[in-house]
Amino acid sequence: MKIQHLEVSLTIPIPNDSVLIKKVELDQLKANELQGVYWNMKDLEERTKRKSEWIKENILFPSRFRKVLDAQHGGFVYYPQSKGQTWVFQASKMSDFLERNFQKIFS
Repeated sequence: MKIQHLEVSLTIPIPNDSVLIKKVELDQLKANELQGVYWNMKDLEERTKRKSEWIKENILFPSRFRKVLDAQHGGFVYYPQSKGQTWVFQASKMSDFLERNFQKIFS
């Protein structure tokens, strides 16, 4: 049985306020969006849609996560050492951590 092919020339208009890029390039742009960005606790609350108490109890203080997260152990989260200091999160790595550990966090 012989397979037939049909070639079609098609023109699709792209609006002036849009560009066409490869998916790989889009993924790289998204990944770079958080490079060099630091979050505070308020930023993390907005990203996760959770209050700081929940974040601390379920993500930051459990030892299984803290040993990975804590900057004093090579991680990407600065844990305040005294009252008045603020939490600091390396945004790109924290975002990746949340994505990779979703099931562990919510189980």
